Amino acid sequence: MADGADRGPAAGAAGGRAPAQAPERAMWCDERFDFQATFLQCLAKHVPNIYSAEMDPLAEKQEEMVQAAILYPLECYLFGEDPDIFLEKLQQSGTSQLCGKVFKGGETTYSCRDCAVDPTCVLCIDCFQNSIHKNHRYKMHSSTGGGFCDCGDTEAWKAGPLCTKHEPGASSSPKENSECQLNEEIMEHSRRVFPSVIRYIVDMLIWEEEKELPVELTIREKVDSYYCVLFNDEHHSYDHVIYSLQRALGCELGEAQLHTTAIDKEGRRAVKAGHYASCQEAKEEIKRHSENVSQRPLHVEVLHADVMAHQKFALRLGSWLNKLMSYSSDFRQIFCQICLKEEAGSEKPCFISKLMLWDARLHKGARKVLHELIFSSFFMEMEYKKLFAVEFVKYYKALQKEYISDDHDRVLSVTALSVQMFTVPTLARHLIEEQNVITTITETLLEVLPEYLDKNDKFNFQGYSQDKLNRVYSVIYDLRYILVSKPTVWTDRLRERFLEGFVSFLRILTCMQGMEEIKRQIGQHIEVDPDWEAAIAIQMQLKNILLMFQEWCACDEELLLRSYRECHRAVMRCSTNGRSREKTVFHLCGHTLESRPYRVSADPVSIHLPLSRTLAGLHVRLSKTGAISRLHEFVSPEEFQVELLVEYPLRCLVLVAQVAAEMWRRNGLSLISQVFYYQDVKCREEMYDKDIIMLQIGASLMDPNQFLLLILQRYELADAFKKIKPTKDQDLIKQYNVLIEEMLQILIYVVGERYVPGISNVTKEDVIMREIIHLLCIEPMAHSAITKSLPENENNETGLENVIDKVATFKKPGVSGHGVYELKDECLKEFNMFFYHYTKTQHSKAEHTQKKRRKQENRDEALPPPSPPDFSPAFSNVVRILNCDVMMHILRTLLQRAVELETHLWTEAMIQMVLHLLSLGLLEEKQQLQKSPEEEVTFDFYHKATRMGSSALNAVNVLMLLEKLKRVPQLEAQKDTVNWILQMFDMVKRLREKSSLATVGATSGSEAAKGDESSQEKEKAERKRKAEAARLHRQKIMAQMSALQRNFIETHKLLYENTLEAQGKDDAIMEEESTSSAIDYSRIALGPKRGPSVTEKEVLTCILCQEEQEVKLESAAMVLSACVQKSTALTQNRSRILELSGDTLDPLFMHPDLPCGTHTGSCGHVMHAACWQKYFEAMQLNFRQRLHVEQIFDLENGEYLCPLCKSLCNTVIPIVPLQAQKINSEDAEAVAQILSLARWLETVTVRISGYSVKNIKGEKQSLPPFTNKGTGNSALEFHSILSFGVQSSAKYSSSIKEMLILFATTIYRVGLKVAPNEADSRIPMMTWSTCAFTIQCIENLLETEGKPLFGSLQNRQHSGLKALVQFAAAQRTTSPQLLIQKHLIRLLGVLLPNYKGEDTPSLLEVDMFHILVGAVLSFPSLYWEDAVDLQPSSISSAYNHLYLFHLTTLAHIMQIVISSATESPTAHTSDNSEEAQSAQSFCREVCQYTSGCFSQDIPGWLVWDCVKKGIMPYLRCAALFFHYLLGVSPPEELLQVSEEGQFKALCSYLSLPTNLFQLFHEYWDTVNPLLQRWCADPVVLSCLKGKSIAIRYPRKRNHLIELPEDYSCLLNQASQFRCPRSSDDEQKHPVLCLFCGAMLCSQNTCCQELVNGEELGACTSHALQCGAGVCMFLKIRECKVVLIEGKTRGCLYPAPYLDEYGETDPGLKRGNPLHLCQERYRKLHLLWQQHCIIEEIARSQETNQIFFGFNWQLL
Repeated sequence: MADGADRGPAAGAAGGRAPAQAPERAMWCDERFDFQATFLQCLAKHVPNIYSAEMDPLAEKQEEMVQAAILYPLECYLFGEDPDIFLEKLQQSGTSQLCGKVFKGGETTYSCRDCAVDPTCVLCIDCFQNSIHKNHRYKMHSSTGGGFCDCGDTEAWKAGPLCTKHEPGASSSPKENSECQLNEEIMEHSRRVFPSVIRYIVDMLIWEEEKELPVELTIREKVDSYYCVLFNDEHHSYDHVIYSLQRALGCELGEAQLHTTAIDKEGRRAVKAGHYASCQEAKEEIKRHSENVSQRPLHVEVLHADVMAHQKFALRLGSWLNKLMSYSSDFRQIFCQICLKEEAGSEKPCFISKLMLWDARLHKGARKVLHELIFSSFFMEMEYKKLFAVEFVKYYKALQKEYISDDHDRVLSVTALSVQMFTVPTLARHLIEEQNVITTITETLLEVLPEYLDKNDKFNFQGYSQDKLNRVYSVIYDLRYILVSKPTVWTDRLRERFLEGFVSFLRILTCMQGMEEIKRQIGQHIEVDPDWEAAIAIQMQLKNILLMFQEWCACDEELLLRSYRECHRAVMRCSTNGRSREKTVFHLCGHTLESRPYRVSADPVSIHLPLSRTLAGLHVRLSKTGAISRLHEFVSPEEFQVELLVEYPLRCLVLVAQVAAEMWRRNGLSLISQVFYYQDVKCREEMYDKDIIMLQIGASLMDPNQFLLLILQRYELADAFKKIKPTKDQDLIKQYNVLIEEMLQILIYVVGERYVPGISNVTKEDVIMREIIHLLCIEPMAHSAITKSLPENENNETGLENVIDKVATFKKPGVSGHGVYELKDECLKEFNMFFYHYTKTQHSKAEHTQKKRRKQENRDEALPPPSPPDFSPAFSNVVRILNCDVMMHILRTLLQRAVELETHLWTEAMIQMVLHLLSLGLLEEKQQLQKSPEEEVTFDFYHKATRMGSSALNAVNVLMLLEKLKRVPQLEAQKDTVNWILQMFDMVKRLREKSSLATVGATSGSEAAKGDESSQEKEKAERKRKAEAARLHRQKIMAQMSALQRNFIETHKLLYENTLEAQGKDDAIMEEESTSSAIDYSRIALGPKRGPSVTEKEVLTCILCQEEQEVKLESAAMVLSACVQKSTALTQNRSRILELSGDTLDPLFMHPDLPCGTHTGSCGHVMHAACWQKYFEAMQLNFRQRLHVEQIFDLENGEYLCPLCKSLCNTVIPIVPLQAQKINSEDAEAVAQILSLARWLETVTVRISGYSVKNIKGEKQSLPPFTNKGTGNSALEFHSILSFGVQSSAKYSSSIKEMLILFATTIYRVGLKVAPNEADSRIPMMTWSTCAFTIQCIENLLETEGKPLFGSLQNRQHSGLKALVQFAAAQRTTSPQLLIQKHLIRLLGVLLPNYKGEDTPSLLEVDMFHILVGAVLSFPSLYWEDAVDLQPSSISSAYNHLYLFHLTTLAHIMQIVISSATESPTAHTSDNSEEAQSAQSFCREVCQYTSGCFSQDIPGWLVWDCVKKGIMPYLRCAALFFHYLLGVSPPEELLQVSEEGQFKALCSYLSLPTNLFQLFHEYWDTVNPLLQRWCADPVVLSCLKGKSIAIRYPRKRNHLIELPEDYSCLLNQASQFRCPRSSDDEQKHPVLCLFCGAMLCSQNTCCQELVNGEELGACTSHALQCGAGVCMFLKIRECKVVLIEGKTRGCLYPAPYLDEYGETDPGLKRGNPLHLCQERYRKLHLLWQQHCIIEEIARSQETNQIFFGFNWQLL
């Protein structure tokens, strides 16, 4: 709760300090002494000395001195014994039932949707984890700070108010549900101590004198020691304050940053110490430098050192009291009594009120201490919470005004405490009844906005201050908090006070009624868009409050009627303005309307009518409760004036129609935005919906013809329905058409929209179900999308979950995307095309979707309205407007225009609406006839529709017009609807006849029905026939297409043979092409029996110029776009510190940990080298011309986006064709007789020793023979290696050579993080290293995904790997051969100890596959001669590969055996197989050579098991390497996943015996000396003795860390996280590294590190070590994954946690419970293992380019 100085129960001064204070303690204990005087004397003596160095305070030392000199003696006096012992006893004796934890910003809070009384009731993470709510529907959110855990508050929860920690009896206390009672002596001491302490705190915090202290604290002579103190504000930025301090004080950047951080955290800081004059000068300087045109200067004060010291100590005492409050209820009560006690005979406020009133003038640190003290005392005692609330409301206006003029955040203001009081139901009732809080709040709201009232007392927010309005909203929130719980019992006093508050609230609405009126701009476009956002924002804020007021009123019939009367009077007062004008008369169809002249297009109009809309809401509630029958008692019919009530909402709807008709174009965007929000889900409940209701009220109470005439007049369509043609002007006609459409739409809504409780007998659930049905009729939608489209109530609930399952089924998501709800088929009949909440886009989309669906079901496309529910009695007259004369005239006129083909006077949409209105009329009459006898049904729509329009000869009725309408070609789409209406006419006619001729009618009706059915069946059959014909036609076309496709594949076989997608089929085809008679050993890659290389003519197309070219050695180079990156994806030791710069690194040997490799990946897209160079140069030129644009790739480092797929690349791989090599079997057999391993080794040794002396570091090495057999050294000559077959080296074109050098240099530059240098000796090493590492990564990926080794690679991986291996083989030709030989000798030194140099690592310190790749690719350098450029022939290279592979395999087996020496047998299964026996005998040899260090007791079967499992990854990598190097097809078994079959196939392919220990026996004489030397290696012996640890094989497959299934567990972890570098208790931004599991403190200065002179954030610096710059983090509090690469790039990625609706929740905005989705987490894992993180970042940055980029460097 308090700061770092809290000591916990057992803290305090050490016992040794107590005696020093004995005299002082004794003095305090003496009753004769005045405690206050003694206490102040003590403080005056010690405090200035303790806090004397405020420029550089030593917090720990100050705390020690405070404890020893003041707090320890004070506690001893207060408790009467040792404080530590007493507090320990007190803590163990019981805890409060209330939790009382105060939330800090960013901390996670939990709210239960099932049990919380309102959304402000929250739990801290500990209480939540131990409560019943964990299994309910809960929500998680990040706190803004300053909140309070409600555990233990019975009024906050409907169930489960207590967690298990706070339940009575949960602690070890013998007393239940009560804390330990303090004895009377301690109580007495408290009553003496607390007043003095509190008075001191209050006096010092509100002390205004800068130079002087109170007299009682001044005991020493005043010294000239002052501080220049800088205070925090929210106007100046961090950087601005730093700049001002540097300029004003001349301090260093670091010092200025320290000051600024402290000011931001604590609220103030001494920035200069010295004499008064110097501090005053510094103050003026700081003000001067911080002031500019748009900003006021920083707040600076000069304080005397003693004043500063006492103010600081006052806060320390506040923290001490705060801690004390948590121990005992008695302490809290005494504290509260003293704080609330008013001085007798004085009008001054009590202590706590003084502090509250001074709150806005306190600095940040003081406010925090004060608020925490209030939380820990008043809010923990219900009785005193009520008394505090009374004080709070007493000074409410003053506090809010202070806050509004303050500049600190709301969380730092005492006004933020309102939520803790106003949301407690009993307390809220008390404050309404006794303190009239509603009136107080509403009056405050009016008083803080006086500058926004115009001369008519209406609000006008032009030129408003956004900051001020944001602060005003807090007053509106308070009103919402007070009304959040409706009362269940009404007292007369509560009723009166609420009504008083409501009337006061109506005054605010009166100021809003008709505010910001607008007038149509004619001629010239408006110059500046007026400010409209503020008015709409206030409307949004008031939406729920308006609804809550209406709900409160509806709780009590008497109150509802009185409120209605008050609201009606307020509306009438606002509606009298236009009464002075003369009335005009309007005639149509024999009906007359007298009304005041008003035109929306010419007169002022406002969209803001909250009074009228509140009245509409109350009217509906009157109807719902039945109290409307008593309305005449409160509002007489003469007073009611319904025409006046309807007038303003109607004007608003006309304005919307005219905006749609583009009549208000010249009024700019502000009006369009207002109209959008008017109908948007955020506002519509209290704007658009209520205006429709008000029109329905008008329709129910007015004469229907009069009502329609009023509507025609207001829509300015009086002339449009008279006989005269209005105009020839096309624009005007178009305008008229849109207005007619809009008017018809409103008429449809007035008659058809009945889903409002009170307008018809429906429930809220029915309303929500209908909303959802219509949303899902557009398309299947995600849960969040539906929620956003539904209005929220006062508890932020939409009611969605209660009904969604009744109308929709949930469809789960896949690996990406989200789950969606699909509408159930049985709900489709509820679809109403003219649903009033559809936007125009939604309307057309829904119509299209439903017609398409009906077409697919072979049904007609008519979409008639569903039968609406009956109007409630109060609204039953609304339907009369359907069958009145004016309506019939409108319908007939429009139909006649369509029939007469006056195309310019009607639109299809208009006719559609006419048909819809006809449908509604017929449905209404049908429903009435079905419910009542005909003579009782007065609704005669059928008769009116079939009656002639006039007595003229050519007169027609609606029915006749409908028949003609079917023949209008432009209305073909409406034909089905017309048919449906005609059928409905028949049905209504039969119902009328049926009731008059009951018996006859029944039979004729059934016959007619049968007739209808038969015609419908015929129509259905016809549709079915057409659908079948269409299906057969489609089938025929599809067959033709597939035939063409097959033909194309046959013609362009080569294109399809490039991929390995089809499980090895391609290999089989290619093999048949390359050799007609396949021999049995064709699938062996190494040795004399090596199979033929499968090569084919490779013709590729450049993606840039689209030209084809065959890949040849002598042709111009073709290249693959590629990306080279450093990677730690395979590391076995994440704690290993990586070298950030490779200047001194030797990359020849890879450690078996695989700590960091260089990976090369390609997107597989091919270009000509020349085309690529042109493209890259063009990009560079473009970049230079657009320097101001943020680039997502670094052109300086060769980065670019692939022209086709936009993948991030930084180089190109030259495509080198595979050189086909065939082995003559006879030659192979002849060589096999001579070239044994021993002979081969001797030949190699002689060749190496024959090279110049400098080649082997200037020393002639003695090279002992490896064997005594065969010919001696004398017979072997320097050139004998050539005798087994040579050929001339491949000749590459200059273009290919250039690309070889370019790519090799990129690998060197990226892999070692050094500047490019084409001559560096490490370039070949890096080439072999990236080749080996990339193969290992691909093998690891295939194994992790459970895919076969061959045949399952993506095309991009296949072509990239093929190009990489061929490049690695060809790169040797671009380097000096002596250099390659030198590297080869060092590589062989690991395997052959006689080549061992000083820098040769031990056998256990190298990765054997890297050795194999390097040795195989560098070995041809031994064939180099001065005069001629040679390379080994096919037979030579076959043996070279075989023996090099066998040697590295033997060494790797040795590695595995040594590392398995410490393996403990898992099961005692004896195995006497041949392999186990071979392993056993091999172990005996090893044991002998290691002098017994290797245990002989390890069972052979265990060793064999370890070797077989451990060697698999190496064999798989070797198979991939040799396949892509030589092109020999792999065995069929490697094209499928099979554990046992795979091992045998690998051994066969790589010329190994299945019993690997046979290799040792086969070459024993040669290998034995090697084995002895290997075993004698010090590192090997150290490992066997247990002094060091060797890598275990197989290496573990890396995975992302294991995450908990429930996200709240992660939040729990984050809540316990403490920054290792920061002592404060401020909330951090914990992030979790998904590679290693480290929890880091992100985006905080405390954890920034200096790397190579650059400031890096914790994540960026961690990524450099953990992922070689590429890393993946989870931001726990925001539930977002962050991908970063290097210091400048990163992106956000969806977290793998989904809610029950299959959606992610970034920022925990929705707050639903989240659970881990394994498929998504696996996708993240593959993103890492496939090395696609950089690619993902580039794509994300390209699609989401933001103008101001995020500073990833400081993440």
